[in-house]
Amino acid sequence: MTTVGEIIKKRRLEKGFTLLDVEKRIRIREKYLRAIEDNNWNFFSSKIYIIGILKNYSKLLAIDENKILAFFRRDYERKEDIRFKEKVSRKYLAPETKQVLRGGLVIIVLFFFFYFCYQLFLFLTPPKLTILSPKDRVFNREDKVEIVGKTDKEASIVIIGQRVYQDNNGIFKYEFPIKEGNNVLKIELTGANGKKSVYKENFVKKESR
Repeated sequence: MTTVGEIIKKRRLEKGFTLLDVEKRIRIREKYLRAIEDNNWNFFSSKIYIIGILKNYSKLLAIDENKILAFFRRDYERKEDIRFKEKVSRKYLAPETKQVLRGGLVIIVLFFFFYFCYQLFLFLTPPKLTILSPKDRVFNREDKVEIVGKTDKEASIVIIGQRVYQDNNGIFKYEFPIKEGNNVLKIELTGANGKKSVYKENFVKKESR
């Protein structure tokens, strides 16, 4: 079915006019002319404004104004009829459908609420640390103990003033030198949120006799 936009565009091309040529002649911006040729009536805020453009465009292209307006009213009224039916169908949804939609909406709202709370919790919480090994805290002959720990992947780790790096799983290793007696391992963590936490672990090396 032939549309208003197709009729106008075909005649414009026959006359060798560009949209810019038309803009200069009837003083209507190119974007509105393109919307007319694309039958994009949603682009306009007023039906009256569309009719005014169609009249000027028709005169320039020497097209029967009444014919163009008749095609336009047919297309526009069809679009309005479709929009009306959509509104009616939404208005008269079955009660069961409304309940399903209402329940779905509640679930979505709750999901985003808990997701926001979780993100807020992560933002306010300093990074945590888990020492994976060693399990023992008392040693006899060792001069060094390999510390294997796990923390957030984005956290910054400093152990006794030394920067230590974790892998993609958040696991890091550190050779901790120990001497006889009590040895305090101090691990400082700084999360991506700027929150800091400090962990201290005691490792004892028995005195030799």
